[in-house]
Amino acid sequence: MGFIGTWFVSALSVGVAVWLVPGIEVVGGGYAAAIFTALFLSLVNSAVKPVLSLLGLPFTILSFGLFQLVINAFMLELASYLSRNITHAGILIDTFGAAFVGAIVIAIATSIVSSIVR
Repeated sequence: MGFIGTWFVSALSVGVAVWLVPGIEVVGGGYAAAIFTALFLSLVNSAVKPVLSLLGLPFTILSFGLFQLVINAFMLELASYLSRNITHAGILIDTFGAAFVGAIVIAIATSIVSSIVR
């Protein structure tokens, strides 16, 4: 699956998170919000997440890998911030708890949808 397919799967997963998680709202258009947030999420995951994962490696080892969920929540918050401020369409996350649950929902939805698409 290429970049466009992965982007589509991520956009669907962001839409599922908006639908399921209270505290995550659409700003600036329904479909555009999920599309732009998924785009920025992929950019942030490829550029920033490796650095944060390396810096947080001791915490990840001490927490038996659960600290990666916190890093995923921060990546979702950053992607939300970038998409809202650059394209004026994205998702608004109220609390860190909503970002945490949203990151888990996005990860589960992405794995389910990508297994169906393949």
